[in-house]
Amino acid sequence: MGEKITLNIQPRQIHGKKVARLRREGLVPGVVYGAGVKAHNIQAAAGEVDKVVAAAGKHTPVQLAGKKRQIAMIKSVDIHPVKRTIRHVAFHAVRADQPVIAEVPIRLSGTGESEAERAGLVVLQALEKIKVKALPMDLPEALEAPTDGLVKEGDRVTVGDIVLPDGVELVDNDDGREGTADDDITVKDLVVANVYEPSALAAANDAAAGEAESADAEQVEVTGEAEKTEKTEASE
Repeated sequence: MGEKITLNIQPRQIHGKKVARLRREGLVPGVVYGAGVKAHNIQAAAGEVDKVVAAAGKHTPVQLAGKKRQIAMIKSVDIHPVKRTIRHVAFHAVRADQPVIAEVPIRLSGTGESEAERAGLVVLQALEKIKVKALPMDLPEALEAPTDGLVKEGDRVTVGDIVLPDGVELVDNDDGREGTADDDITVKDLVVANVYEPSALAAANDAAAGEAESADAEQVEVTGEAEKTEKTEASE
C-alpha cells in the first residue's frame, strides 16, 4: 500500500438534471453508499476527482474527507463519451477492520532482464489483474510477478509464483471452470506470462489475423445475402 489517497468532498443538495450546473462550475456529482451506511450525495472539485480516479482506480481505497472521514472504494465512474470528462462517480464505503475483495493489477518484475529475453525470446503477459482479499488499507497497488526464472521457450510464470504481501490472499472464483476437465485448476495455476520464440509468435499472430479476416468476409457475405433477400421480398 502506497501513500493514502484523499478526496475532499462536500454534501450535495442539487439532484437530477440540475447537476449540469455543478459540472459547469467545475464540480463532479457523486454518491457514497455501503453496508451500514446511509447513501448520501456528494460533490467534489473536478480536478481532484480526476487525480483520485487515475491514482486509485477500483483497487485502492480512498479517504473521503468531509464532515467525517470515510474509507471507500470507487465502484463506478461515468465518463462523457465525447469530452471524456468525469460526469459522476460512485463510492462504496468500507470499514477499515473488515476485509474487502478487489481486483489489482499484475506487473512483471525485471522486464527485459530475464535470461529468455536476453536470448532474444519474447515474454508475453497473459494475465493483467487478479482478485485479492485484504483489509482496505492493506490492499496492494499491484502484485509483482517474477520473470527471473524464465529461460527458454515454453517457460511460464503463474499466479503461484507471486509472493503475496502480509495480510493479502488470493480469491479463487473458478472462472467458470466447474464441470470441465480443469476442475482441479486453482487460481495459483493461472498463467501470468509465457515465453515464445519470435518467429512462432509471429506465425501464430498471422494465423489469428487470417482467421479474423475470413470470419469478417463470411459475415459480409451473409449480410449481403440478407440484404438481397430483404430487397427481393420488398419488391414482391
